[in-house]
Amino acid sequence: MITIVGTGAGGGLLARELAKNGIEVTILEKGPYIDSKDAFKYYNKYHPDIDLLATTCVGGSTIVAMGNMVRALDEELHEFGIDLSKEYKYVEELVDVHELDDSHIGRGTQLFLDAAEELGLNVSKMPKAIREEDCIQCGKCAFGCPVNAKWSAKDFVDKAIEAGAKLITGAEVLDVILYNMEACGIRYRQDGEIKILKTDKIVLCAGAVDSAVILKNTGLTGIGREIFFDPFVTVGGYLKDINFNTEVQMAGLVVGKNFVLSPHFSSFIRDNIPNDDVEDKDILSIMVKIPDETKGYVRTNGHVDKFNSIRDIRYIAEGVATAGFILEKAGVDPKTIGSTVYRGAHPGGTAAIGKVVDSNLQTEIANLYVCDASVLPIAPGKPPILTILALSKRLADYLINK
Repeated sequence: MITIVGTGAGGGLLARELAKNGIEVTILEKGPYIDSKDAFKYYNKYHPDIDLLATTCVGGSTIVAMGNMVRALDEELHEFGIDLSKEYKYVEELVDVHELDDSHIGRGTQLFLDAAEELGLNVSKMPKAIREEDCIQCGKCAFGCPVNAKWSAKDFVDKAIEAGAKLITGAEVLDVILYNMEACGIRYRQDGEIKILKTDKIVLCAGAVDSAVILKNTGLTGIGREIFFDPFVTVGGYLKDINFNTEVQMAGLVVGKNFVLSPHFSSFIRDNIPNDDVEDKDILSIMVKIPDETKGYVRTNGHVDKFNSIRDIRYIAEGVATAGFILEKAGVDPKTIGSTVYRGAHPGGTAAIGKVVDSNLQTEIANLYVCDASVLPIAPGKPPILTILALSKRLADYLINK
């Protein structure tokens, strides 16, 4: 039996692939099985000084992600002998990655695309896994899709269960049980009771923070001493009746040398725009995201300490300045431009390939693997979901063949 801990991008696809190939699979998930429209209720709370976006529920953070699907870290993974070309193609077909139809490109997004092109920037539509025929264009992607028009790893968990996998929710994994340096079981807490599950192989897919805590509690060294979280701010300003807040979010993409930009509405932006009369419908805004340095660590209790380097601050400043130029070109009054606070998404790097796991994602403990953003060697600076899915497909094929 193979036990998978976590149901995000890594765990969901892994469970589907293994189960449909006749392998006995048990999935342990700390959170509950929910309706996607309720996902906003399950955002995690970390240390009060850290604003880090992640959810604990079946589907993990994919259930509140924007459906963005871009390839990341190809060259960096080649250095470890990992070529994901075949896996990318498989996953892209499986979840139907495509640019949105023009019918789902709103006025604000189109202004972003046109202004960026006029400024000579590297601009395109964002590849996504959204079903236009179901999408009602409500702008609530980050709260959980109210009509299930967006792919999430919960879809794969459902398929895994249909193929015979067993899902146990409310299971907080504490550590891995070892015998002669081999993983042979899992200790977890459910409804206040400590339980033990015997298993042949274990794959941790609980996310960069929880997977690191489990590895620490198991006794592995060097875990969680580095962490990235792809920091971002949202920059916006006044453009009367643009109604951008109801559009499909992040449907455009500008790739810079040190940052990426995407049209994005934040519920926090209004209070930071110097215009007393502004309403949400009058705001056009852009997310600025950078690949940060891995300066920080995860504590045994799950608290995250993160530090910003001078390079990180410079990259954010470059991106904010570029976003300002796009907003002004799009018709935003430059005197009204403001920004949200610095926040984090996509935490990773706590159990990196080449440091904690090998190219097959196995730790120094036999039969113990990790397959989530923990294993990414550096910050991608862009949505990592597609890369994690490709890594999961690669690991699934390895375990099936083995």
